[in-house]
Amino acid sequence: MPPSDASSAHSAPCPEAEDGLPMPRRRNATAAVLSTVLLVVLDQAIANVALPSMSASLGAAPADTVWVVTAYQLALVMGILPAAAIGERFGLRRTYAAGLAIFTAGSAACALAPTLGWLVAARFVQGIGAAPLMALGIALLRFSWPQGGMGRVIGWMAMVVALGSALGPMAGAAILSAAGWQWLFAVNLPVGIAVLLFRGCLPAPPVAARRIDPGSIALNALAFGTLVLGADHALREPGIGLPLLAASAAGFAALVRRERRREAPLVPLDLLANPSFRLSVTASVCCFGAQMTGYIALPFLLQHGLGLSVLATGLCMTPWPLMVAVCGPLSGRLADRGVPGGALCAAGGTCLAAGLALAALLPETHGPLPLVPALLLAGAGFGLFQVPNNRNMLISVPKARSGAAGGMQGTARLAGQTAGGLAMGLLFAAAPLPAAPKLGLGLGACLALLGGAASLLRGALPAEPPEVLAGGE
Repeated sequence: MPPSDASSAHSAPCPEAEDGLPMPRRRNATAAVLSTVLLVVLDQAIANVALPSMSASLGAAPADTVWVVTAYQLALVMGILPAAAIGERFGLRRTYAAGLAIFTAGSAACALAPTLGWLVAARFVQGIGAAPLMALGIALLRFSWPQGGMGRVIGWMAMVVALGSALGPMAGAAILSAAGWQWLFAVNLPVGIAVLLFRGCLPAPPVAARRIDPGSIALNALAFGTLVLGADHALREPGIGLPLLAASAAGFAALVRRERRREAPLVPLDLLANPSFRLSVTASVCCFGAQMTGYIALPFLLQHGLGLSVLATGLCMTPWPLMVAVCGPLSGRLADRGVPGGALCAAGGTCLAAGLALAALLPETHGPLPLVPALLLAGAGFGLFQVPNNRNMLISVPKARSGAAGGMQGTARLAGQTAGGLAMGLLFAAAPLPAAPKLGLGLGACLALLGGAASLLRGALPAEPPEVLAGGE
């Protein structure tokens, strides 16, 4: 039987909190976390592919089936920061396992859904379960590995995310060609159950003496929920979207005011007071915004500008995530070996900007082949940037706040992606179709340069804190 959290959650600091887990437990913990990360990434990627099949099977309007995606995203963005706080209070392993159990149960409910309403509700449950997986996975890895190996393992995580994103649509199409859309969710069950059975391999560091404030959780849900819904409606129905965005701004203001005097706030204001952490968060928002503008603009450029099919468009975009998968582990190893993380991130942001700018400037008369080097450059840049930036966000804070740092990583990623998507929507509304994708790629290049500049500023800060230096760097 796997050991329970109860026996170790309140114990004194143990060796795993300082030096990581011994082998083979470290390897097993890493496999468990990366498996669940892959599960979540694939689930996000393949759901989009199945929307037409769900519409036909459930007799629902195509526009209504979009809620299958929106409900998941809504629950995820509302749940990340509360999940991080709950993990620090009640135990990282216990909260992670609870999230996986909820995600697995939600997957079963999705597979059994007889109506669209049932499916949307089950997807919301899935998103609630995915929030602890997204927020706490990186924190569990921090307690599993010595400090000097964090770049390597974060690089592996980046590789898993990139490959999952690249292979997700193809995996979804393969499943749909052989079985119904229900199997897209049913395939989650064996992995979820297996990781739950072997959850005892995960570290269980001591819990923090912090208070969970239901009022702050409610304000967090209001602020992020209205942000997602407002961004979704802002262009199509501004009479609904703009008030929702105003409500989001008011919710964030009230949340910050409520939390600013707390020692361990739900929104990690204490961590954001650290200049190194704050600059990493800023760079992350900028570069994930650049990534999203690229991911939205490129299909329009390839299909409408170059006349490619959907399949050919997917193949042309594949070099980007593949280069992330290659360069992510490489940049992590370089960071572990002492190459300054700020310089790596700045180089990555510059390469990402150059790739996006090159894609925007290439003439459409030469076909899609000249775009491949641009996408390879953009993917390499994003891989070089992401891993050392995430590594710094994690190791620049005390270990006891690793859950909050992981939650802020996920929040920065979602904030950047939401901003990039909203910006592309504005461009499509304001500019004709042939011009809008190229303007979006140009905007993405500017955002990537801003992310690189923030990383350079971080590199100019004084030496890293003693906790990091003690880890063997």
